Amino acid sequence: MGFISGMIVGIAVGIGLIVAFARFESIRSKRRSDLAKTIAAFARMTVEDSRKLLPPKFYPSWVLNWLNSQLTKLWPYVNEAASELIRSNVEPILEQYKPVILSSLTFSKLTLGTVAPQFTGISIVEEDSGADGVTMELEMQWDGNPNIVLDIKTRLGVVLPVQVKNIGFTGVFRLIFKPLVNEFPAFGAVCFSLREKKDLDFTLKVIGGDISALPGISDAIEETIRDAIEDSITWPVRIIIPIIPGDYSNLELKPVGTLEVKLVQAKNLTNKDLIGKSDPYAVIFVRPLRDRIKTSKIINNQLNPVWNEHFEFIIEDASTQHLTVRIFDDEGIQASELIGCAQVSLKELQPGKVRDVWLKLVKDLEVHRDNKYRGEVQLELLYCPFGVDNSFKNPFDPDYSLTTFEKTLKSGAGGAEAEDISKTSSRRRSNVIVRGVLL
Repeated sequence: MGFISGMIVGIAVGIGLIVAFARFESIRSKRRSDLAKTIAAFARMTVEDSRKLLPPKFYPSWVLNWLNSQLTKLWPYVNEAASELIRSNVEPILEQYKPVILSSLTFSKLTLGTVAPQFTGISIVEEDSGADGVTMELEMQWDGNPNIVLDIKTRLGVVLPVQVKNIGFTGVFRLIFKPLVNEFPAFGAVCFSLREKKDLDFTLKVIGGDISALPGISDAIEETIRDAIEDSITWPVRIIIPIIPGDYSNLELKPVGTLEVKLVQAKNLTNKDLIGKSDPYAVIFVRPLRDRIKTSKIINNQLNPVWNEHFEFIIEDASTQHLTVRIFDDEGIQASELIGCAQVSLKELQPGKVRDVWLKLVKDLEVHRDNKYRGEVQLELLYCPFGVDNSFKNPFDPDYSLTTFEKTLKSGAGGAEAEDISKTSSRRRSNVIVRGVLL
């Protein structure tokens, strides 16, 4: 009896030890997993995130103070070099985007003034650096006193000197030091780009006159300036400055793929009209450039519009770019009224696979204070990287549902052979799934 009870107690103690050990290992594994998640979260933490977590007295402001003091000393030389760089890069783009009412748009004066920008944040972007480079982001604020004068010549031959004044800018610049080399200064070239444009304000003034006396000129010039900034320096565009002689063509901006977008429909849109219903249409873009913005047709008097329209966009950096959709209410000759907007990150798309998404519309993509429901929009998205798109079947291609025989028939096959092919294709077509909404 004592042997049996001892055996039972021994087994129970053994089982207890095994359970305790397993539980200890489970808790230890969970702690290590939580620690790894915390370290990963800290690695992704931005400057703004760190400011939310750390009180000002613990924030390492000495780094920013040192950078700002050095930039102030160097600013006269930076001003001269940067002014020439801006003139050479931006002026051709101003000419490209100039309004049709103007015959020329050039700089007559361009200096950045005596007030240096101030760095307000700095971070190292580990995930984008790679093994042969270092990526740094600098948050900058500038309320300067530049002397920028544009010479504007209209089609009528009138020349107007327009001054750009009261510039206020806040944004994040990205610096990429790449490739890393074994000779001083340890990197071959520097790429810089405007990673995020948080705020850009300026005013236009005709020297010796009032620009408002020329209707439409002020808005057209302002739009041209913003387009030039977007196309010349805003990410993914980057300016490459060689430090050590070499070939750095691999750092240049190049298309990496295409994004096929099917604007399917929207539902429960907010009504912006007092009488009747809104007349919605969509504006879609990846980069907000005039020649890259797509606009859908207008659906009159409808809060649940169905478009079923297909658009294609060139992608330069799938890891950072976004697709933006803005739904407007058409007001005829008056300015359209925004119903809502939405955005989807391209890095969430799996190459070669169609993704069907419903996006909730918001008032502002940057400031999420208004939680009012404004409706939803449905998109079908397909990202095809260059070099492998031939292996993908594009469901938005009008020939996607056609067999080889059907394509032959479409190209003009005739006679009895065509009739046989037509009969075969009609049976096969019944198995085709048509994406979108059936009207």
